[in-house]
Amino acid sequence: MQMEIRQKLLCLLGIFLSSCTNWSILDNYIPPVSLTKQAEVGTLINKELAEIGEPFIKPTIAIYPTSFTDQTGQRRSNSSYASFSTAITQAPHAYLIRALKHASNGDFFNVVERVGLDNLTKERQLIRSTRKDFKEDKDLLPLTFAGLLMEGGVIGYESNIKSGGLGARYLGIGSTKEYRQDIVTVSLRTVSVSTGKVLTEVLTTKSILSVAISQDAFRFVSNDTELVEIENGMVENESVNIALQNAIETAVLETIKLGLDKNLWRIVDEEILNAIRG
Repeated sequence: MQMEIRQKLLCLLGIFLSSCTNWSILDNYIPPVSLTKQAEVGTLINKELAEIGEPFIKPTIAIYPTSFTDQTGQRRSNSSYASFSTAITQAPHAYLIRALKHASNGDFFNVVERVGLDNLTKERQLIRSTRKDFKEDKDLLPLTFAGLLMEGGVIGYESNIKSGGLGARYLGIGSTKEYRQDIVTVSLRTVSVSTGKVLTEVLTTKSILSVAISQDAFRFVSNDTELVEIENGMVENESVNIALQNAIETAVLETIKLGLDKNLWRIVDEEILNAIRG
């Protein structure tokens, strides 16, 4: 009898372990852990932004490091100890610059460098002084002026908007599932350099989902004197950076659509333009 109980518990352990390694919580039938030997080149998450179409005239936009920042001050959620790590990246302007540069596969916007403007200015001064000392007649081209500014930032990060779970236990064998939802909010506005007017303003939100599944068995064997306990579980958290990138790309796409409605720019492909306007 004892041998039979132990065999059943071993079979139960095998089922628990195999169920955790064959599927993922958020995406079924995908292994939860995969090994990548080489670094991956990032692409736009929003495919519509990459295929938006080429404009007649590419707008020139400047992104300053202080114009698109984390304005939430939110710390990473941790119930065990105080964490000084921020909930989101402190360089969200990098995602904004990437979204603008890759819109329409790089053919929609001209983005000028303003994040490293101090380094750029020092390098140009060094070139001028070197050419002057060696009496070279070559002149540096003037810096490209931007007609538009992109400003805004991550204005909200709310954790535990929704949380809950479900569990059941029978004869010492049970399973539980828990979930939690966070939300990140991004604001993006387009400002005219010549007039200072806010031409477009977009607000986007993206949910961040976390799910945990656990299974356990708690039984006494050998005349109720030996305790056998088996636990198995997995937690899967949606990437905050990917969610933030998705929210910024969606804001850029909506900005382009608003600009089309207000005739700030026009797309060459009439089919894409008609599809956007419905």
